[in-house]
Amino acid sequence: MIDKIVFATGNEGKIKEIKEILADFSVEVVSMKEMNISTDVEENGTTFEENSLIKARAISKLTGLPALADDSGLEVDYLNGEPGIYSARYLGYDTDYEYKNNYIINRLKEAKVTERTARFVCVISLVLPDGREFVKKGVMEGQIGYEIKGENGFGYDPIFYLPKYGKTSAELSSDEKNKISHRGKALRGMKEVIVSL
Repeated sequence: MIDKIVFATGNEGKIKEIKEILADFSVEVVSMKEMNISTDVEENGTTFEENSLIKARAISKLTGLPALADDSGLEVDYLNGEPGIYSARYLGYDTDYEYKNNYIINRLKEAKVTERTARFVCVISLVLPDGREFVKKGVMEGQIGYEIKGENGFGYDPIFYLPKYGKTSAELSSDEKNKISHRGKALRGMKEVIVSL
């Protein structure tokens, strides 16, 4: 039975979201920061799955504990899937998301409504100290909006428009977002795996 898992991320927004989604979970989930780990794992994979596994393997090896890692990003069809696995480092690591979001909106200014399709993808990996590995994927479909809207969420949420809700991902409450998000879906899938171990 697993009682403690390290989540391999330094992203505060991501950890907050993960802890909300796993609030009813009996397993303690701690961040790298809470474990006083400050290591940069080079994500040199070519897919979300590869990068997620690279991070989970590295942190499990470092701590001797089960490790979860998520690799996620935005795929914009009009931009041939950009920014994809490079979502966090798109246009440079230190570039703020307001700039990135405006850049994507500007690149889509000629796109018709039907050409604005996009999705958030999240792949979560669990690596156990005994070498076993598990992977779960979640996807949230939507469109790129015409302007930045909403104060909730982080990253590309303010330009990710959900037609069914008539809102961007950043205009949803945390509860609404966690029910339908790519990360919520992947984490719930992973929760089932962990419970069955």
